[in-house]
Amino acid sequence: MTQLVQVAVAGGVAEAEEMQGILLTAGIESELQPAIDHDLAVPDDPPLRVLVADGDVQAARDAIEALTEPDDLIEPDDQQ
Repeated sequence: MTQLVQVAVAGGVAEAEEMQGILLTAGIESELQPAIDHDLAVPDDPPLRVLVADGDVQAARDAIEALTEPDDLIEPDDQQ
């Protein structure tokens, strides 16, 4: 089994699926997982972790960065 590594956190399902599309275009398989504990009975749009195989981490980050507008990126200092 391949170790999965988080390469990004999407603000919701639409953003996560956009990132998955970017990665798929680059030939990188990805998986989504909830970024926080989420009550499935509450209908909302929780943040999602975008995970890739450990050998694809740098290529995945490069692909997301290359195909994402700079204003859309959240800098690590901005996350709280």
